[in-house]
Amino acid sequence: MDLVTTLNNHSLSVMLLTLLALFLFTRDNIPLETSSLFILVSLTVGFTVFPYTYNDTHLHALDFFSGFGHEALIAVCALMIAGQGLVRTGALEPVGRVLSRLWSIYPKLSLLLTLVVGAILSAFINNVPIVILLLPILTAVSIKTKTSASKVLMPMGFATLIGGMSTTIGTSTNLLVVSVAVDMGLKSFGMFDFFLPVLIASFFAIAYLWLVVPYLLKDKQTPLSDTSPRIFTAKLLISEESTSKEMPLDELVKKTDGMMNVLRVHRNSTDMYILPNSKAIIQANDMLVVEDTPENLKSYETILDAVLYSSLGAVDDEHPLMEDEQQIAEVIVSQGSRLNNTTLSQTRFLQKNDLIALALHRSGKKTEKILKDMADINLKVGDVLLIQGKKENIDELKKSREVLVLDSTSDLAHSKQAPIAFFIMLGIVSVSALGILPIAISATLGVFLMFMTNCINWKDASNALNTQVILIVVASLALGQALLKTGAASYLAHLFVNLTQGSSTLFILSGLMLLMAIMTNIVSNNAAAVIGTPISIAIAQELNLPPEAFVLAVLFGANMSYATPMAYKTNLLVMTAGGYSFNDFLKVGIPLTFIMWISLSWLLMIFYSL
Repeated sequence: MDLVTTLNNHSLSVMLLTLLALFLFTRDNIPLETSSLFILVSLTVGFTVFPYTYNDTHLHALDFFSGFGHEALIAVCALMIAGQGLVRTGALEPVGRVLSRLWSIYPKLSLLLTLVVGAILSAFINNVPIVILLLPILTAVSIKTKTSASKVLMPMGFATLIGGMSTTIGTSTNLLVVSVAVDMGLKSFGMFDFFLPVLIASFFAIAYLWLVVPYLLKDKQTPLSDTSPRIFTAKLLISEESTSKEMPLDELVKKTDGMMNVLRVHRNSTDMYILPNSKAIIQANDMLVVEDTPENLKSYETILDAVLYSSLGAVDDEHPLMEDEQQIAEVIVSQGSRLNNTTLSQTRFLQKNDLIALALHRSGKKTEKILKDMADINLKVGDVLLIQGKKENIDELKKSREVLVLDSTSDLAHSKQAPIAFFIMLGIVSVSALGILPIAISATLGVFLMFMTNCINWKDASNALNTQVILIVVASLALGQALLKTGAASYLAHLFVNLTQGSSTLFILSGLMLLMAIMTNIVSNNAAAVIGTPISIAIAQELNLPPEAFVLAVLFGANMSYATPMAYKTNLLVMTAGGYSFNDFLKVGIPLTFIMWISLSWLLMIFYSL
């Protein structure tokens, strides 16, 4: 590839669009799907209105849609569906059960084993199912042992990220980088071609997560730290002697300072339930069906001059509100969850599962403010609903695997299809590792087998995929292609080399890796990787050095999503479950980034004799 040292109008426009894309990808108020679609539309419309020719070849605007059929996207989607099969069937349940038993006996050793197992599994399976497997176990153990889950959840999440960078199929980022490099003429990386340097670097990283991080993190108050029932449904009887009879309902609510929430009114004269109407006159012997804490219910009883009843009869000192079967649990909105990008009222999630929502926890927000309109809030990945319900209802919710449920038990659902799903995934990895079939084909075949053996259905497959992943991959591939073909990539490479002129190869290589590490914690890691790959190859060509080392520098840097909670979806999952703040990620993630950056930079220099 000839290096371009001057800019043309198209390359300049693509560079500006790339900067705009990186800015848009950091905006929380703009969906990532919308930003990705905007980039695609801008590229296709722009190159249609203003055609571009390079090396006597016309660049067709329709080529930017090729990402929808790209081998990397097909592999990413197929592996996500296969991972969903493991989650739905409980194929990893034996691993979780062994870890759960060990935690109660050897907690310190069990943390190390959890970190190692999480890293190993994530080398072959997307780390989201791994985190979904380990979160309930570690949460339940922390409740039983009265220790803080915050000491272990973040190290576990980071261990899966470290393991994910060790093979070509460990993360979608790896698949994209390898595929883009092959598209540019490089020899394809084998599944384990960069396993050894990551293994050596991970030795230091895991030691840090095991021995140091638990002391850096303070004990955090998590939603499940108090497992006693909080909300009860009861009835307030307005008797003949009550001062509240013949009053409008809104006046009674005002008496409680607007706190009382009346679900319905049981009119004894008609033996019917009626929906509450603010102007409805409450008659003698009416019962107000109210949902609240025991303290508030007793307060309403006094204020309204009513008699409080539960399902067992009148409530008094001898017969308090008691519901022994009621449990508290967390429902975490994860990628693929049916609650993602919708509201509780739209899905009727609480009504269908006979549950009560106590609180909604969202990183960076105050719970008190969120509670006001909880049913109508659009839920996002990482949000945690604190729910209450009967044990059997929560057990059924856990078995359905439609959402990630954490409670005080470490019970893991296991179906008869679990061994089948496990061996299908093992086959996907083995066939690809042995070079029999490309990963895109072996993963697609594995998904087909999971359908045929009832490990998953089409609803599971659609839940596993989302437009955000698909569009960010396609938009990133289109941007990378535009940077390459307009000469913008080679211009940026030339600029990078000039800025680092006179520096050692180690400085240039590590500088590129660090730049990718910074970008991946601010913008999408896939975007950073795909944009960085053509630039890294151009840098290597200008320096006349092995391009594989620079491609791996981009791959490794783009996987270092440790310093911010929004850098990777599993960071969001553990953030609220562990009660972490943004500063906790900075405190733990920045040193971890330096450990991986320094060790991998030296290892690349050694392995490629630079």
